[in-house]
Amino acid sequence: MSGSKLAVVGAGSVGTSLAYAALIRGSAGNVALFDVNTAKAEAEVLDLAHGTQFAAKAASVTGGGDIAVTEGADVVVITAGAKQAPGQTRLDLAGTNVRILEQLMPQLLERAPNAVYVLVTNPCDVLTVAAQRISGLPTGRIFSSGTVLDTSRLRWLLARRAGVAVASVHASMVGEHGDTEFPVWSGATIGPVPIRDWTTNGERVFTSGYLEAAAREVTQAAYKVIAGKGATNYAIGLSGARIVEALLRDENAVLPVSTVLDGNYGISGVALSLPSIVNRGGVERVLDMPMDDWERAALEHSANTLQASLTSLGL
Repeated sequence: MSGSKLAVVGAGSVGTSLAYAALIRGSAGNVALFDVNTAKAEAEVLDLAHGTQFAAKAASVTGGGDIAVTEGADVVVITAGAKQAPGQTRLDLAGTNVRILEQLMPQLLERAPNAVYVLVTNPCDVLTVAAQRISGLPTGRIFSSGTVLDTSRLRWLLARRAGVAVASVHASMVGEHGDTEFPVWSGATIGPVPIRDWTTNGERVFTSGYLEAAAREVTQAAYKVIAGKGATNYAIGLSGARIVEALLRDENAVLPVSTVLDGNYGISGVALSLPSIVNRGGVERVLDMPMDDWERAALEHSANTLQASLTSLGL
């Protein structure tokens, strides 16, 4: 890890939170922060550097307004783009952020041709397709954070309800990172116990009504945070750092990241989140996750929604 380099593109609230999380967690040996706003990038780098004494591991922080700071990065995380305003959906951002990628990707590839690229900018599924087509990279080397954060939100809710550690909850949000995402309840468990069979004092805790409400709360979580504080940043920063670690540590970790699918569940050409094996080379494989009929239909609906957005953008 000492020689690994993470480049974060975008020094806004998400990019700086991700860089901060990476330092605290010891995710990379060097963190480079780039933003077209030179003064902002340099100030953020200085602020982060002042705290490196207290980081989990020895690390250096560099950066500024010259894209050359990304040179030789092992992982590039893209957070740059217009941010989601209150009441605005992720898909509303698509056109503006695709145009930003068209300018950005060729410059990044010139400086970090061997990197794995992770998109966090929304709508991340649409932008994953755009970035893959712009770059020509294999689908495993350019993907988005997808529903990694949404899955964490879901597990937090279920753990709180059951009174167990979050790490003991095994449940995933899949599909679009957005309004059509959904939990795969058919395979969800707490420890080895199916979610619907979990009891407290002999009573089943996870009723159909509760599960529906929990899914709705997860899907609407970002809107609630944005309405109150203007942006989501801490949790996405932490989840982004977790993805970086899976890459740089060659973990073969299973994470619900979003890649451009090629025949999975009969879906091709759109990026959706499904549990995937993530290691040093990127996404090695998208797993074939068992789903019931309702869940398969929900995945198809998610794919159709994203395809419509791609078509409207000419992608």
